[in-house]
Parts: sequence; C-alpha cells; structure tokens
Amino acid sequence: MDKRFKKEKFETLKIKKSVALEFRKFSKMLSKSQSMTLLLMMDFFNENKISPAESIGPSMETLEKRISLLIKKRMNGMIAIMKDIEKTQTKPTVAMLQSLFEQVEPSKKKLILEKKYTDRDKEKGLPISKAGFQESKYPSTDD
Repeated sequence: MDKRFKKEKFETLKIKKSVALEFRKFSKMLSKSQSMTLLLMMDFFNENKISPAESIGPSMETLEKRISLLIKKRMNGMIAIMKDIEKTQTKPTVAMLQSLFEQVEPSKKKLILEKKYTDRDKEKGLPISKAGFQESKYPSTDD
C-alpha cells in the first residue's frame, strides 16, 4: 500500500466474484495493491480524457486522433511563440548588427593644413622657421 493511504480506513465494494478474481490477477501483474491499481486506472482515464465506455477500436484510432489533435495544438502554439520571438527579438537584433557592420565610406573632406607662416609674417620678411608656433627648447614650469 502507498504511504499516503496507510492511515486511511478500508471501504468495501460489492462486485461479482469473477470480476474480483480478474482484478486481483491484474493487480498482481502490476505489483500494486488493489487500491493503488484502481487509483492508477482512474488516473489514466482522467488524464487521457478517455471514457471506459468509449470504444478505442482495433487500431486505437480514437486515441491517435486525440493525440494528433493535441500535437497540432502544441505545434501551433510553438509556431506562434517562434514567430513572436522572431518579430520582437531576432529581426531587430539582426537589423542593428547589420547597421553596425555595414561599411559606409566616410565622405571625403578637404584636409585642413597648418600654415607655416602668415601673410603678415611674409610682409615683415620673417624667415619661415621663425613664423607660426615653435616648440620651446626649455621645459615649461607651468605645473
């Protein structure tokens, strides 16, 4: 007996002797107690939504139809999830990566050249080496 039902009291059911013998054989085949076997059977019917009065057929056609219907529903759900992921996550990410890795040539601008001397220096007659900025020979003491 299962530990959950250990403290529970027994209840009697009235069934025919031949049915009781078959049920006991079936319980022994499953290696379960009679209570657990009956509970397992009821759980099976409830979970799979099968009625014991319903005919399964020689090739289990009704069960196959139900399973295929459940699989189709789950597949449609998965497809919807994947489409949503693609729309909200994958496509925007790909677009951002493409824009980052696209090689766009920078526009060619004219370079700004440093003048070595100004026109005023030229008028004064200063040599080119004296015009403009020059590095100091002495370290600065501005610190």
